[in-house]
This record gives sequence, C-alpha cells and structure tokens, in this order.
Amino acid sequence: MKKNAIVIGAGIVGLACTRALATRGYKVTVIDRSDFAVGASIRNFGMIWPIGQPDGNLYERALLSKSIWIETCEKANIWRDPVGSLHLAYSDMEMEVIQDFFATTGKERNYQVLDASSASSMSSAITGSGLKGGIFSPDEMILDSPKAIRNIPSFLSENYDVEFKWNTHVNKVETSKVFAGNQVLEADEIFICNGPDFENLFPEVTAKLPLTKCKLQMMRFETQPDNWRMGPSLCGGLSLTHYTSFKQAGDSLKKYKSFVEETMPEYVKWGIHVMVSQNSSGEIIVGDSHEYGPSHDPFDKSFINELILDYLKKFARFPSEKIAASWNGIYPKMLDGSTEIVLDILPGVKMINALSGAGMTLSFGLCDQVIGGTYSK
Repeated sequence: MKKNAIVIGAGIVGLACTRALATRGYKVTVIDRSDFAVGASIRNFGMIWPIGQPDGNLYERALLSKSIWIETCEKANIWRDPVGSLHLAYSDMEMEVIQDFFATTGKERNYQVLDASSASSMSSAITGSGLKGGIFSPDEMILDSPKAIRNIPSFLSENYDVEFKWNTHVNKVETSKVFAGNQVLEADEIFICNGPDFENLFPEVTAKLPLTKCKLQMMRFETQPDNWRMGPSLCGGLSLTHYTSFKQAGDSLKKYKSFVEETMPEYVKWGIHVMVSQNSSGEIIVGDSHEYGPSHDPFDKSFINELILDYLKKFARFPSEKIAASWNGIYPKMLDGSTEIVLDILPGVKMINALSGAGMTLSFGLCDQVIGGTYSK
C-alpha cells in the first residue's frame, strides 16, 4: 500500500522534500499558508552555488542538488543558465586568498585562476581598472527563482501523486495528524518545512535551538538592452569573506578579513558582500546584506542599498543600472555553525529547516539524502 506524507511549506525546502518523497512512490499533500511561495525562496539571486560549500558532505550535497535541479528543469521546462561564477580580485590580498584557495581545492574542482586580462575577457561588465585577476568556476548555475519555484508545484502535481493545498494555515501537528482550520489530515509521515515561520509549530522545541532569523536586502536592475548578457555571475572580493569554502585559504583569508574589518566597518556591520546574477528576462540581480535577530524592521534601509551599489561599481558596470525593484527576504539561521535542522520532533514528524541562506543550492540534495536514508551531518 502506498505511503502517505504531508509536507508543511511550499518553499524550496518543502518542494525538495515533496520531490524526494514523490519520486519514491509516496502520495504527498503539501500545505502552504499562501496562494503561492512568497518568501526567501523567490527573493534571491537564483544561484546554485557549489563554490560556496567546503569540501566534504556539503560540497557533495551541492553537486547532488545541482544534478536534481538539472533533471527537474529539463522535465519541467524551467529556464536555467549554467554560466559558472567569477570571483574578482582588485588587491594583492584578494588575489592571495584566491591563489591559496585554489591550491587547497581548485584543481580537484576544475577551477581556473585567471590573470587580469583573462578575467576581464569573460564579461564586458567587468571593471578593468585595478583588476588583478580572479578565479572562475564552471559549476554554478542560475535559475529565475520566482518562475522556477512557482512552476515546480504544477510539475509535481501533473507527474506524481502530489496535491497542493494553498492558502491553508496549519494550527497544530500531532503524530500522524495535521490540523488546518476545520480540517484534520492524516498521514504516515509529516515533514515541517516552514522556513522563517519555524516558531509557529512546536515553539517549545525551536526555542531551545540556537536559531535566529536573517534579513537580507537586494535589488534588480531593469532588463538589459539589446539582449545583452553578462556571462558568468560576478562576485567582488568581499564574497571571499562570506562563504565558508574560502576558509580553506587559511592565513591569507584571516589577513584579508582583518583588513576589511579595519577599512570597511560599515560593510562588516551590515554583513554586506556583493554579487550579481542575470535572470531569464535579462534583469540583473544585485545584493546583498545580512542582519541577524528574531524580529526585523520590515522596511529596507536605503543606505544599505547605497553601500551595495557603491561597492558594485568597483568591479562591474552594466548597460542599464536603472533599479526596477528592491526588496528584503528573511530566512532562518543557525547560530552555532550548523548548516541545517533535521530533527525528529514526534514519531513520524520531522522538521527540515534552517539551511541558512543556501536553500537553492542545498535543499534538493539534503532532502533527497534525508528521505533516501543517506543523510549525515
């Protein structure tokens, strides 16, 4: 007899969990409080970003997730762009970090360290003045997050035994039962994937976890003229301080971080590093910042956007830099360095959450491992 599962939350983690269950023969009911996904899963760069993950379980999980994304995009006719990534260096310290990082892992990952001329040739957006070089990775892929996340539910419903219950708020969960308004739904297994709403169910459990929320600010430039494409996603040197993979650079990264802390305190205070990607419509996605705490001001801070744009000008310019939209997103973040929550709360009730900003990169792989029984921290 086919097993039944309920997934609470239709963001990227919930969709990844649903896909992992459905492909293994489960009948799945997905419940979401909105009419469609509106949270951090659509408020991001659309980056599938293996380069940001350190060697070991997380890097392998990112590659698994990417392979599932590719398969899903092909089957669901979802746009993707395997453009890779280019981290740029404009100082000797940044270049030293790149070279040390490459020495520890780059050859195995098929990366290329580029001089200034070779790096500049990869995109007409790159600012040539002061450029020292960069590191190119072919592994990164771009999705149009709002379109992808909204297309996956219909793909799952049409191809598997999956039903979505939108605009439905879950009040309570017990073993084998989910209470949603006047409805009581039953299932063999229940998965709670409710992102920043983690305190709504089992608050006594989440209150004991080293868990907070992160607010980020981002912007989108209008569609670029004449079908202009930027090529690989671009990152400034500050991104070297953000992603845990670059810790493998060792002392050179520590030295660079100290320099940044001394010379760019506002960027450190607001957790700013600057990256750009380009979506299917030709728009440029720019960001971002990181503010941590249990509750956040719902309004964007204009000075943060100005800091982001000022730094962006140091390494990239675009045919059109007219801002079409700005926004913020909020996601759960573990404070103890953990990269996710996978927690059995009751018999048959599991929480999967807090991928700490790497949901697009890791969710498909993580949920496939959890449901497939191969998960390990």
